Amino acid sequence: MTAAAAVPLSQFARGLSTETAFDVLAVAKQLKAQGKDVIELQIGDSPFNSTHSALDAGVQAIKSNQTHYCPSLGLVSFRETVAANYKKEYGIDIGAANVVVGPGAKVFEQFFCEAFLDPGDAVLVFSPHFPTYGPNIERRGGRMVFSSLTQERQFRPNLDDVARFVKSEPKAKAIFLNSPHNPTGGVATADDLKGLADLIRGKNIAVFSDEPYNHMVWPPPGPPLPRGGPGGWHHPLLAQPGILDQVVACYTFSKSYSMSGWRLGYAVSSPRIIDSIGKMINTALSCVPPIVQLAGEAALKNDDTERDEVMQRFKKKVELLVSELKKLDGVTVIMPAGTFYVFPNVQPICRKLGITSHGLAMYLLEGADDKKGVACLGGECFGPAGQGFLRFSCAEPDDRLVQAVAFLKDTITRTERVQTYLEGHAKYRLQ
Repeated sequence: MTAAAAVPLSQFARGLSTETAFDVLAVAKQLKAQGKDVIELQIGDSPFNSTHSALDAGVQAIKSNQTHYCPSLGLVSFRETVAANYKKEYGIDIGAANVVVGPGAKVFEQFFCEAFLDPGDAVLVFSPHFPTYGPNIERRGGRMVFSSLTQERQFRPNLDDVARFVKSEPKAKAIFLNSPHNPTGGVATADDLKGLADLIRGKNIAVFSDEPYNHMVWPPPGPPLPRGGPGGWHHPLLAQPGILDQVVACYTFSKSYSMSGWRLGYAVSSPRIIDSIGKMINTALSCVPPIVQLAGEAALKNDDTERDEVMQRFKKKVELLVSELKKLDGVTVIMPAGTFYVFPNVQPICRKLGITSHGLAMYLLEGADDKKGVACLGGECFGPAGQGFLRFSCAEPDDRLVQAVAFLKDTITRTERVQTYLEGHAKYRLQ
């Protein structure tokens, strides 16, 4: 029987890139299955259990047969609860008409691009950047314009670049803002957000405000700062006046409530934009399961205290990892202003060993030791601006975080093993 000719995939499908954290996760799991002791700091998943009310409500929803279709925009009760919580935390008066539910926050990248971008439109992206921004912009034929985030500026957005983009880019249409920021841990200040809003207000530019780490903001040492709400010191972009119809702000339960596997998130915007995204949910996903929404609703109503206790545990993990990394020669690291990622500059180590930063990450996982490994990500997984950095999540127990840094310190001295690894992985040679 003659094999049928393979139908060529589209140009977009052939060039599609993915989130590297999941690729490294697969390698780490395979090595662990083979008996290797791997400290997993590669993916942004919570090591803690989902909050209690979410678990209880999810089980009860199954028992009460909440297992059928629901409106594509989401359950009215859940959307009302989101709106009430948003007002409680941030003082922003919205209603259910301003909320649409999705399976996590990532999907709203695609829907935002479908809502606003036409082929050839330019999108300003602060880089290093979350790796799925590019594919979603490219899916609509958009073009990324980069603004570099630097360690010297605490990885805060550069408003001069925003002004240039707005005034000089003829096809300027959108901005992707991620604060608190993955992978760097940078946080846009209230002044940064005011400046950004002033630059785009009333113009034909939309903003995707990606805020999944809204409860992971770590204030600097010194006198106590007023909290932005019970969840922390986060400043949402939508707190700025007059931009509701230009912004899609996205949130998830994955980080704050340790509900990553439930796949629950929501977007906040004007009713006009929310209605459009609801149609996209309808045509692509039908709806988010009611079971999941009812679990999230219970978490919002009942689990503030548990959430905030977990956030403080995350903060202590971040502080521990930063303090350990500061002891290493060839490493420059700052305390992130938010998230549970640490993003150290390791350029001197990479230059000395002749290896890229992601090559260094993969060496730590695969080649540094036969029995042990550390899984993390090289900064270039988040765009060229990330070269020379590593991203560590803090998703392991404290003693394992200490062990990971000790492993890094030891194995970068094993220069023969580094060269052997590079002989088999020439793509990681530093040019």
